[in-house]
Amino acid sequence: MTTAANYAEFAAREAHGVSPAYERLALAVSRDRETLELLGALPPAKRQPNLLFAVVRFLGGPVEDPAAFLDYTVGNWPAVQAEMRTRATQTNEAGRCAVLLPVLAALPQPLALLEVGASAGLCLYPDRYAYRYGDHLLGSGEPVLDCAATGVTLPARVPEVVWRAGLDLNPLDVTDPADVAWLAALIWPEHERRRARLRAAAAVAAAEPPLLVRGDLADDLPELAAKAPAGATLVVFHTSVLYQVPAPRREAFAEVVRGLPGHWIANETPDVLPRPGLPRPGLPEPPGAALYNVLALDGTPLAWTLSHGQAMVWFA
Repeated sequence: MTTAANYAEFAAREAHGVSPAYERLALAVSRDRETLELLGALPPAKRQPNLLFAVVRFLGGPVEDPAAFLDYTVGNWPAVQAEMRTRATQTNEAGRCAVLLPVLAALPQPLALLEVGASAGLCLYPDRYAYRYGDHLLGSGEPVLDCAATGVTLPARVPEVVWRAGLDLNPLDVTDPADVAWLAALIWPEHERRRARLRAAAAVAAAEPPLLVRGDLADDLPELAAKAPAGATLVVFHTSVLYQVPAPRREAFAEVVRGLPGHWIANETPDVLPRPGLPRPGLPEPPGAALYNVLALDGTPLAWTLSHGQAMVWFA
């Protein structure tokens, strides 16, 4: 897919109806030859819309007016491209815990959680957040994670977590204001509730920071997994991470994680969802035109989910 087509698809499938500002920006970039040429000089993984838009926001540039955005990006390209080369879209959306919770709560307790692509580790605290699935409430404290759930039996309590660790090529420090500012820049402009949720989740994590290890998802996973305490169910999980990983490394990761004890939860787009050693029947039709992830346990698909954890539809 060309860079122009990638931005046009982002506008149509991800930003439409979710972020009018980013829909306008993505369409503008997809039609602007100068900006596309600049992006074309970056490695393919560094050309993605979320990264460009977040970097401009992080640098204090405009994101509401497409013309001003394009002028700023081109006029400040040395600074913009430098940030894009060193940063990654490490969106740390605690709301994704809401779609993980029914699976986590159904596994043998207590749990030892190990998140791949953990960013600052905010998804490692599913036991510390509160949840609202329509009229079904559980947990206590802040943030309260809202999720529209269809076709699933909801748990009566949050899971018991006795160990939590994360693996990331560039782990972020939730106690570092600059790292938290980058996480805030990754949240789309109109999403004030998500920014409030980030602040609340960051406060939870900062009170008891998780073990975060810098490393590769395949090469360094076994060593970290071996640190999980005996007597706890190891759960390796990841959400919206593998699209950034080349296919050979995704396959290597799947091979490694299949060899570990415990369970494996994936929440990824269908085209990157690893299902090693299993038949590949067609998935049900997604419930809408938005870009949906597939939630899977040990390689078996379970549900469609929206990327920020705001909805899930379980397969019949």
